[in-house]
Amino acid sequence: MSDCIFCKIVEGSIPSYKVYEDEHCYAFLDIFPANRGHTLVIPKNHVKDIHEADAQTYGRVASTAKVVADLLYAQLGSEGTSVFQMNRDAGWQTVFHLHMHVIPRWENDGLHKPWDIAPAAESDLLEVLQQITK
Repeated sequence: MSDCIFCKIVEGSIPSYKVYEDEHCYAFLDIFPANRGHTLVIPKNHVKDIHEADAQTYGRVASTAKVVADLLYAQLGSEGTSVFQMNRDAGWQTVFHLHMHVIPRWENDGLHKPWDIAPAAESDLLEVLQQITK
């Protein structure tokens, strides 16, 4: 896709800080990092999001995210890792090329969960389950 910033990074017309690359995926440092070492993992071929990706493409991105997570953990000495993958406007996606955020984590690094944890009512769980399994 000619106007996609991530496609331009893959083709080399926009510079990036490459962390990892293989035949199908490319990983590079996020220039707006949530934490030190925050890396984006993308498929080299343009696909908008999880809903437009086939299972093989999504699996390759997830598998590469694992490789990158292990690399960052080993090389940066982080104490944990957060992996995020957002889809569409309502799902917080801002660049419409499938990507996973791999974020090294340390105790007291100042990052917080994006939602408050609260128990669901059993009636709500049963209603949702019935809706998605009919």
